[in-house]
Amino acid sequence: MTDKAAAQALRQQLKALRAPQTRRFRWALGLALSNVALLIGQYAVLAWLLNQWLQASLHDSWQTIEPTRLYAAGVFLVSCLLIRPLLHYWRERLCQQASLQIRQGLRQRLLALLAQPSAQLAHSDSEGALASQILDQVDALDGYLQRYVVQAQLAVLAPLLLLIVVFPLSPLAGALLLLTAPLVPLFMIILGQAAANSSRRQLQALSRLSGRFLDLIRGMKGLQQLQATDLAQQQVADSVAGYRERTMAVLRLAFLSSAVLEFFAALSIALVAVYLGLGLLGLLPWAKEQIPVPYASALFILLLAPEFYAPLRQLGSDYHAKADAEAALTELQPLLNAGAVMPQGEQPYQAEGAPEISLQAVRVLSAAGRARLAVDEITVAAAQRVLIQGESGAGKTTLLHVLLGGLAYQGQVRVNQQDLQQLNRQDWLNQLDYLSQNPRFISGTLADNLRLAKPSATDAQLIKVLEQVGLAEHVSVRGLQLPLFERGLGLSGGQLSRVALAQLLLRDRPLWLLDEPTAHLDDDSQLQIHALLERLSRGKTLLLVSHSAAGLNWVDQQVTLTRVEGQSDAS
Repeated sequence: MTDKAAAQALRQQLKALRAPQTRRFRWALGLALSNVALLIGQYAVLAWLLNQWLQASLHDSWQTIEPTRLYAAGVFLVSCLLIRPLLHYWRERLCQQASLQIRQGLRQRLLALLAQPSAQLAHSDSEGALASQILDQVDALDGYLQRYVVQAQLAVLAPLLLLIVVFPLSPLAGALLLLTAPLVPLFMIILGQAAANSSRRQLQALSRLSGRFLDLIRGMKGLQQLQATDLAQQQVADSVAGYRERTMAVLRLAFLSSAVLEFFAALSIALVAVYLGLGLLGLLPWAKEQIPVPYASALFILLLAPEFYAPLRQLGSDYHAKADAEAALTELQPLLNAGAVMPQGEQPYQAEGAPEISLQAVRVLSAAGRARLAVDEITVAAAQRVLIQGESGAGKTTLLHVLLGGLAYQGQVRVNQQDLQQLNRQDWLNQLDYLSQNPRFISGTLADNLRLAKPSATDAQLIKVLEQVGLAEHVSVRGLQLPLFERGLGLSGGQLSRVALAQLLLRDRPLWLLDEPTAHLDDDSQLQIHALLERLSRGKTLLLVSHSAAGLNWVDQQVTLTRVEGQSDAS
């Protein structure tokens, strides 16, 4: 997918997102156009009054002005001054309600997707980034929904309405307005592309910062024990300072684009004013001593000229809201795709025991059309243990997420000769276990955490799996009542890895998908866990993602994934 096609797809997604609130947006646009119509009438009456005042003062004939017409004009002006703010208020209120409803619906949709087992497994180690996406990035759509959607239509319709009024009074003034109008959206688009890229990078930085801050908060007790809180505080301060500097860079770009738009709008208004002024003085080269546009009409046009560019200038300001929305929706794509894009099959999973898996010409693309995974052929026999390696971004984690049923893919994935897309999702998930780099633990006892895998497990079963993973001696004093805190605080990293393996043993499923289970351990702990895996995984189909092959000489097959040109950085 080209960048142009990706941008078109993104616009279609934004359009689909606002579709349920189309009625509110149409009412808001109608109120905005009514406001413009009243503004035209207001300026017409104002120009007439000023012309009457000028004529009366020049000829000293104040009695020629009819009091009834003056009274009617005054009432109309006062009515406009009262009604127009009300129309603007109700327009803003409708857009605000539409934005709120859309964002609430999107959040509910994201939470419903995350409630699906495949999405929970795929995003089990990214709580901080998820919280930022569901809160901050959904709210980043507010400016687009509340301001840009209606303003984009108003920026076309309002100038056309004004041109219809101006052209009969002065075709040349109308032509000047028409010819200079494209300059504003032209520079808006040029500068808007840069703003969109900056906004996308800023949202990514915010997600990373949120995830890192959450990890530090959760590990606060460990940092205090290691006397590393000052170092962590400095790291957070440095990250925040970098984020602040990037934010100011985005704001500088926004102010620059606004200044450029204001400059061209002011220049265009000046051209119209010079033409009308020279015409009233009879100094136009092609109309010497002639007045092509009378004073009342010239004043009316001059009053309307700033209003002709006002919707375009406002659209230029709101264009940054569109850039923010596109950046936010791009970042939300992995969540929107999680657990929802792969078809839900109805075919039951019929085989028993360790499955065999085959992948043929499997491709996974990001929302922008970039390759996240490219596999020509991988065959894993039943009860075979496979080590998956490759450089960062080659798609190792993506491969596991495909098998979890959380990502759409091109090609063919078969399990025991059954098409993965045709299998009942829950049946398939009941056959596998997934272990991420950061297994989930809760505040409670060791028994509470083990029973997350199997709530009905007896104490005897828990003790048995602890013995199998070599933890029985470590917890002999407190036993199953050993307290654990959030994120497993209370045990070392190696011990937590053993607890995670004990959870796998409790569920006792025939397929294990392990994503860097020893990534955060020292070399000795890695070797111990790898040796433990060799013993515990016998008779199971195992796909193990690991950068390190130390202590893994027992695997039956090694697969190395490679990045393809244009592949994203996501693993």
